[in-house]
Amino acid sequence: MKTRGNNPTKSSPLRPQSCNRREFLRRASIAATAIASQIAQPAFAWTQGAQSAPMAVSSGTPDSAPDHQIEIAEIEWELSPKKKIRTIAYDGQIPGKLFRLTEGKPVTIKIVNRLNRAEIVHWHGQWIPSDVDGSMEEGSPMIGPGERTRISFTPRPSGLHWYHTHAMANRSLKLGLYTGQSGLLYVEPVSNPARYDREQFLVLHDWEPYYVASNDGSMMVNYVSGSINGRMLGHDAPIQVREGQRVLFHILNASATEAHWLVLPGHRFQVLALDGSPVATEAKVEVLRLGPAERISAIVTMDKPGVWVLGEARESFRSAGMGTVIEYANRTGKPQSWPPVELTWDYRAFADKVLTICKPDVTVPLVFTSRFKGHGALDQWMINGESYPNTTPLLLHEGLRHRLVFDNRSMDDHPVHLHRHNFELVSIRGAALSGVHKDVVIVEAGTKVEADLVATNPGNTLFHCHQQDHMDSGFMALFRYA
Repeated sequence: MKTRGNNPTKSSPLRPQSCNRREFLRRASIAATAIASQIAQPAFAWTQGAQSAPMAVSSGTPDSAPDHQIEIAEIEWELSPKKKIRTIAYDGQIPGKLFRLTEGKPVTIKIVNRLNRAEIVHWHGQWIPSDVDGSMEEGSPMIGPGERTRISFTPRPSGLHWYHTHAMANRSLKLGLYTGQSGLLYVEPVSNPARYDREQFLVLHDWEPYYVASNDGSMMVNYVSGSINGRMLGHDAPIQVREGQRVLFHILNASATEAHWLVLPGHRFQVLALDGSPVATEAKVEVLRLGPAERISAIVTMDKPGVWVLGEARESFRSAGMGTVIEYANRTGKPQSWPPVELTWDYRAFADKVLTICKPDVTVPLVFTSRFKGHGALDQWMINGESYPNTTPLLLHEGLRHRLVFDNRSMDDHPVHLHRHNFELVSIRGAALSGVHKDVVIVEAGTKVEADLVATNPGNTLFHCHQQDHMDSGFMALFRYA
């Protein structure tokens, strides 16, 4: 299939309609209603070792007191009894506190920086003003050593999002997202009927990074160990389930650079939302792929009693700790193993059954390339031939539909992220789709992805690859509203 407007395949008929800006906003409203009816519920469960993570709940506190507080500090953390690491984290735990906020209800957050260096907290996936979004490039102020700040914003949109450091690491593997500075942000819709029995929040992270030389002599990052909810496989309490339960898993990949593939042997994931946005088709899949910063909300019907590992499909990552145990009631013993599975993933599985033709007002080409900087160095990354901060801002026009053409001419996959907005995927490798809204998309090596952005949130907006090493090496651009 080619781009939208060419002859479609029989399996993807085109709907004869213009999909103007009003229609786009109408469909976004329908999507928000859909996710409210499908994946929100007040009660939840979080398994992290023998302890449950504190829950932050907005309250009607006076203006003088914040609703929540985040403290940034260095800690020692136990991944397993034999593996302790020194890192930076929020509130003395990994991951940070789960914040459950209500869509449309203003919130005030106090952030305290206990470090001897400046830091910043980004509210990933939230459509909020640039000065509180948590990106220095957009104009959010850094929090100085030993200083504190207060920010206020109105949470939107609903769904699964997260908060994390947006500080540069450069060549240091002890800063930025290589640390434990991340936590989940779940924004409850105003209405929250549910069709599942329980929720489970999972945060994936890689640890003990080190540099290795790639085939061309440039440097890349590998890891010694991995974790789910801050514990290595076999060193956290099993997730207890009952036969027949419908468990809604909210999953975040908080890795600095690695994509991960998750499987639960004998079970399938019914995907309800990607990056907090409901999907048009709730397809069932055997394997989930999450690039850095991607989130998936998916229901699993517990219909295969036993003891299983929910974890990385690739044995090398699983043996490094990327997994957690699922244990059915009245079942004990060693978790069952599984044969290798095919690692396939296609965003189009979750798209509209009937495509909607959408004509853009503006087309914005974004060409990704790199420059070899020498043996033992990180590659320099460029968008349209420019490497941040020596870049020309890209213009957005309020109210117009912009077609972003992600043209990856490099040999690396890139999980690209747009702050303060989301976009609708409209073409992958020339095959049209609609109904998949995201704020991070993996653009595979040597391919093109097209996405439609309706500019409805004025202010400086950062676009970048969510791999820490790529972002640090110039893979960023700033959008400004005309």
